[in-house]
Order: sequence, then structure tokens, then C-alpha cells
Amino acid sequence: MSYDIAADIQRLKKEKNAVILAHYYEDGDIQDIADYVGDSFYLAKMGQQVQQDTILLAGVVFMAESVKILNPTKTVLVPDMEASCSLVKGAPYDQYLAWRRQHPDGIAVTYINSSAEVKSISDVIITSSNAQQIVESIPKDRKILFGPDQHLGRWLMKKLNREFVLWPGACEVHVLFNARKLHELIAQHPDAVVIAHPECDESVLQYASVAGSTSRLLEEVQKNPAKKFIVATETGIFHQMQKLRPDVTLIQAPVLDAGCSCNNCPYMKMNNMEKIKHALETFQPQVGLDEALRLKAKVSLDRMMDITSGKPVSWPAEFTV
Repeated sequence: MSYDIAADIQRLKKEKNAVILAHYYEDGDIQDIADYVGDSFYLAKMGQQVQQDTILLAGVVFMAESVKILNPTKTVLVPDMEASCSLVKGAPYDQYLAWRRQHPDGIAVTYINSSAEVKSISDVIITSSNAQQIVESIPKDRKILFGPDQHLGRWLMKKLNREFVLWPGACEVHVLFNARKLHELIAQHPDAVVIAHPECDESVLQYASVAGSTSRLLEEVQKNPAKKFIVATETGIFHQMQKLRPDVTLIQAPVLDAGCSCNNCPYMKMNNMEKIKHALETFQPQVGLDEALRLKAKVSLDRMMDITSGKPVSWPAEFTV
């Protein structure tokens, strides 16, 4: 991407009193013009802290919705309203509601990769970086419903030695990493450290020295003295990893079909510099939410924020919607 469009975006940010928050899975040029780059939990927190009137969220729409839910007076822009998520699409509101009604005594722990509507019928939101802390705060005698990512849920169940009722959703990027091919790749690179996101299938996670959120994987590359890493997550994170450790070799974990670019999230990659510039110029597309929906969804996000900041929370005895 040329310097000119980056300069135009920087100028527009100042003129419009705007700030850009970008996810690690965005292309490197977008990460480089962002004011803050991080995982979904970090972006949600930064959305509450920034002073600018306008927030442009370079990521996917559910992230921008979360920022809007927590910051209703801010103008929240996205580069492309079609930038959804397979987890969001795989957990339609009506089906999630029916699932909740089947288990009225359960606490619904819902991944942030979900629609505002699904958040509105959830008890608490989690991200991969805070999931363990939040689940540990739930009384052990309470049933847990976990969705929409079954692989993240299964990883947590094993880690915490606790049973969940799992929603059968998955990330279309992470489920394509292939355990047999990974085993072969490890044999070719015995000196490499394998790191993986817990959205991967457990057959892949068994090979990982470290499994964790994007920020946890980035931290591992930064502090681990190894010179070679096999990375099982979306390739956008490589940009920050190489910036922190230009001396390391990063190898993409393999997928079954070697001919596809399956390590790339098609929704994250819908965003580009031209769309960001256009959004800042026109203040479109803009995220808007019905106020009644926003307030309902805010309850579960507020619980996440309270638990992670050490505040006490109470849990509903029963689901009654």
C-alpha cells in the first residue's frame, strides 16, 4: 500500500477526531496505521478508554458491535459491514434462544464472536484471553452452557476439569488445520515450537507447547528464546510477531489442502486501506443498534468487564426469556 493513502488516513483521523482500533488478524498495512492493535478483549477495553468521538474498528462486525454496546455515545465505523464471522453465522439468535430454553438452569457463557442479539440472551461474554478467569468465577454447582465455539469450550473443559453443554459451532479458519500434516511438519522442523489458538481442534492442540489467545501467542514468541515457531492461527498475527522478533522463522501450520490460503480469515481480509479511508470520509458504514437490544447485550459484556477487573458479580438463578 502506498504511503499516500496512509498519510490521507492519518490526516482524516485528525480532522474527524477519530481513532483506529485494529485486530491482529488484519493485514499489516492496516495494523501499521492503527492507533491500537490487539485481540478482541483488548479492543473492547480500548473502546471504553479512548477519548476521540469516532472509533473505526478494523476487524469484523461483532467486534464493532461490542464497542458500540459499551460506548453508545461514540460513532463506531467499520470498513465493511459484510465482514462477519463463521461463528456468528453458526449461532442464529432463534436457535441459540431455543438452546437456552432447553437448559433454563444453566449459565450461558458466550464467546465474544457472537451477534449482539445472542449476547442479549447470554449471561456473560468471554474472549480466549479471559475465558479461564471468567469460568473459574462461576460456582462449581452451576451448569454451564458454552457457545458458539465448541473447540474453545472443549479446551477449557479439559483445562479446568469441568463439564459444559457445548454449542456445535467452529471457526472456519482454525478447524482446517490438520493434525496429520502438522505431525509431518514437526518431524521436518524438530527445533520448532508449536503454538496454537484454542479454536483449533483438539487433535491439533495436542501438539502445541502453548495454546492461547492471539495476545498469548504473541507473548510466547516475544519471550521464548526459540528461533523457529509453527503457528496454528490466522496469519495476520505474523506481522506483529515479526515486528517483535525479526530474528525468528515463522511457519504456518498446515491445512489438508495445500493449495488453498485457508490460514486467512476471509472476513478480516474484506477490509483494506481504501475502505478505511472511505469510512472516515463518509462516516459510513456506521454501526447502529436498537437501544433496547444494546441494553440487554450490555449486561453480559458488563459482567465480563467486572470479573476481569476483580469486581464481584451475581448470577441469575434461571433463564426466563
